[in-house]
Amino acid sequence: MDQDNEIMQARVIRVSRSNLLVRDCRTGQSVQVNTERARRFRVGQRIIIQYSGAMTMSIPPQISAIDITPNVRC
Repeated sequence: MDQDNEIMQARVIRVSRSNLLVRDCRTGQSVQVNTERARRFRVGQRIIIQYSGAMTMSIPPQISAIDITPNVRC
C-alpha cells in the first residue's frame, strides 16, 4: 500500500457494473466507489477501499478505488 493513499472501511449497499455504493463505517456517509471490479462484491459485504484521498463534492460523493479487499470487521 502506498503511504500517500487513504483507506476507507465500508459496507456495500449497492453493486452496479462499474461502481459500488458503500456506507463508510467511520462516518456513516454513503459514497460511490468507481471501480471496474465492482461485480466482484456483494451487498452487505464489508470491504477496505484504498483510494487517492480525492473525493468529489457531489451527492453522493465519489472516489476512484486503487484497490479493494474484503474486510471481516466494520
